[in-house]
Amino acid sequence: MPTEPLPELAPDFVPFATAALDFHRAINMPVAQVAAERAELDALHAHLIALYDLLDAHSARTTPVAAAEGDHLKACRIRLWQAADHLHAAFHAAPHPHTGCLPSREACRARLPEGAPDLSVCQRHLATAARVRRDHTPADLRDPFTGLTRH
Repeated sequence: MPTEPLPELAPDFVPFATAALDFHRAINMPVAQVAAERAELDALHAHLIALYDLLDAHSARTTPVAAAEGDHLKACRIRLWQAADHLHAAFHAAPHPHTGCLPSREACRARLPEGAPDLSVCQRHLATAARVRRDHTPADLRDPFTGLTRH
């Protein structure tokens, strides 16, 4: 029984996004050793969350037809979430843009949002965290990557 052909896909924008990141790094990264600004960390966090969502969609489509490939995509999603979690923490540890002051230890321990516009990174992070907790087990999220696979 013949199957219907797949619909024509839209142009692949991922290579353009990769090129844009490379271009951004080439022209915007200072030569001097300077701490990353909060705006840059926020943008990187948004980028990783978008990558997480893209891999989530690929994983959902791939796993039913190719279990080994789907398992690798799931592992990739977990690593992206771990990286996004570290970026979120780095954002809150970064100096404030207006004062240049580092947050106090008490403020870091409290993990309280700092209000708008800084709250947007927290809202994005918390929304994704709810999905991550639903889709992955705590053991998945804390499992060290060894490079070994089950396939």
